[in-house]
Order: sequence, then C-alpha cells, then structure tokens
Amino acid sequence: MTSTHLNGSRQFRITRVRLRHYRSIAACDVSLGRMALLVGANGSGKSSFLDSLRLVSDSLQTTLDHALRDRGGIAEVRRRATGHPTHLGIKLDFQLTEGVGSYGFQVAAVKGKDFRISQEECEVQTYDSPADGADGLWSGPAMFSVRDGRVVHRTPGLALPPPTSDRLFLVAASAIPSFRAVYDGLSGINVYNINPDSMRRLQTPDAGDLLRRDGSNIASVLERLRRENPRIKQRIEEYLQQIVHGVSGVERIGLGSFETIAIGQQVAGAKAPWSFQATSVSDGTLRALGVLTALFSGNEDRLSPIGIEEPESALHPAAARLLLDALRDASARRQVLVTSHSPDLLDNETLGEREILAVTATAGQTTIGRLDVTARAALENSLFTPGELMRVNQLQPETGSGQQIDLFG
Repeated sequence: MTSTHLNGSRQFRITRVRLRHYRSIAACDVSLGRMALLVGANGSGKSSFLDSLRLVSDSLQTTLDHALRDRGGIAEVRRRATGHPTHLGIKLDFQLTEGVGSYGFQVAAVKGKDFRISQEECEVQTYDSPADGADGLWSGPAMFSVRDGRVVHRTPGLALPPPTSDRLFLVAASAIPSFRAVYDGLSGINVYNINPDSMRRLQTPDAGDLLRRDGSNIASVLERLRRENPRIKQRIEEYLQQIVHGVSGVERIGLGSFETIAIGQQVAGAKAPWSFQATSVSDGTLRALGVLTALFSGNEDRLSPIGIEEPESALHPAAARLLLDALRDASARRQVLVTSHSPDLLDNETLGEREILAVTATAGQTTIGRLDVTARAALENSLFTPGELMRVNQLQPETGSGQQIDLFG
C-alpha cells in the first residue's frame, strides 16, 4: 500500500461519519468520497450533518462548552425525541497523507450541570515511506480512550498528559506527534454559508489566510492570493467568468482603513471593463465568488475538508453545471461536501450514485444514506439524471439507513 501527495499538498479526508442523536439525526452511518452532495428538501437535516463536522472543528479550536453554547447549548444540539436521549455522539474515520484512523466522542447531558464528556477515543496508524523508495510499512497504532475524565486505554509505553475537564483530550494529545496530524486535520474543517450582504460591507483588513464562514473577509483573502498564489486567484476568476458572463477579474481596493472588492465587468460599447464595487454587484455573482474562493483557497500544508451550504443559491440554473465542474475540480485537491435542494445542480449525467447522499425527514427525524436500489439502478443504466429523479421525489435513502448504531463498540 502506498501513500500519495496530491499536487504536493498534505491531505485529510473523512471516509466515514457516524452520528447518534445529533439535532434531528437519530442515527447516521455513511461513507464519504472526495466529493459528496447531500441532497434533500429544505428542513430535511442536511445542514445538521455538516454542523456535526463543524462542531468537532469548533470544539478543538476553542472548547466543547464554547461550541455547544454557540449553538444554544446542549439542549439545542441533542436530538429531542420521546425516550429523552441523554447522549449525543460523533465518530469519524479518516485518511491522512500519512495513514488512517478514527476519532470520536460522546457527550452526556447532566441535570443541573449541562453536560459531561462521557467517552472520547482516537486511533491512528501511520505509513512510513523510506527515502530510498523501498516499500514502506504500516506502523503500529497510537491510540487512547478516555471515559468520564480518565484514560482507560492507551498505546503501551505512550506517555499522555492528564485529561482536563474543559477540553477534549485530543487537544492535549496533539502535543504528541502521532496525534498532531489528526488534530490539524479535524480542527481545520470549515463549513461555509456565504452571505452576499456580509461581503458587501466594508471590511477590516486581516491576514487573509482563511475565508470566514460568511465570506466577510474576502478582500483580504483575494489580496493574499494575488501576492502569494496568483495561480489560484486566476483559477477563481476563470470559473467566475464562466458562471457570470462578462466578468473580467476581481481586485481588492482600499478605502481608508477599510477595504472591499471590485469586480470588472464588460459593458456594451465600452472599450475597457467597468469596475463595480461589491455594493453594486448582484447576490448571485457575490455568492459564486465566495463559493469559488472557499473551494480553492486554504492552507496547502494541511488541506482539510470543507462543507458548503447551498452553493447554487441565487445563481441562474444554467450556471449550475459550471458550478458542479468547479466543485469537482476542487475535490481533486481537497474533500468537498455540499448541501443542495436544487435539481439544476444535479442535472448532470456524469454524477454517480456514490457522490450523492439522500436526506429525508419524517416526523422531525432525519434519515441520511446512499441512494436506494431503484435510484441507483436508474443512474447506473443512464435512464435519468439525479436532477430528474429529484424532481419526481425519487432520490430516497436505502432501506435501513438511520437505524441505531453503536459508536464505540
């Protein structure tokens, strides 16, 4: 077995997601490829799936308490249902450039005490590739298991710091090289919900190393790309030119101590493109620019997965196919997870059933799974596009999706 670098970047990809009692999701166990489209009606629970990944990232960057409070507290995150489930759990299998592994935790609601971390586990197995080109070997796993604040299992001989009550144990364990890449990969997950209004406001300059969730620092990000990675900025502009007719380019402009973006646009009768500041640009153009910047910018040292909410929103239906091309292009570099309820985005005969997760909701309970047998057969035999199946409500998860699962065995 070999380890590969894609375009010289270090990859972190989630290969499997298991959830229990997360928002409207009673249980979920799905496999993910380089690109996954979560497809379903509004309110079906697509965003809850992406939010579970963002919760992991937020909890590692700050604290679990902060991440839960940012979502209204554990009562708003834990699924509400008869039987009063007291636990919510997340477990992720992943693939690194250097190996494979899994990480997960379970949170229990405690009356009068908000919550406690009842269980947390991590296991990573790395691949050693010798410099002389000979076959590498899989090293033994590094692992830990923490229950109710105590380390109950660990790799023999592995010195671990003591657990703390306010942080996930992986934060402390990331000081150990075996777990550092796991921490970097998980904490680097970003989920975007691009907001054109936020992009129009005057922006305070920042380092521009990471696009904010709503796109509100896009001027700084594009300026940094212009200086340090003009090839990526050019790719963003080329896709934008295909999606929005007449666009010639995008630049950062300074306005005193603030900044904004200006988009060049060809105007009939004009010899040179006119420049329009963000306040004069349509929602669709700004959303397309924000989505493309989210897809292609990022830290090359460790490219973590990104999620994008409804990337086709406010775009003309004819632009959807071009947007799908950009999503696919970006997924060759990093994992891309997308929510959508648009048949136009799915009107593409090249979309395979393994790229689509069907999301439905019945009586407030979300079910997520691969497409059922009928839909898979229709796609495999090229009878319909996924968009055509969606229009007649035939993108359904296979039977058995959403059954109870055991996260930790």
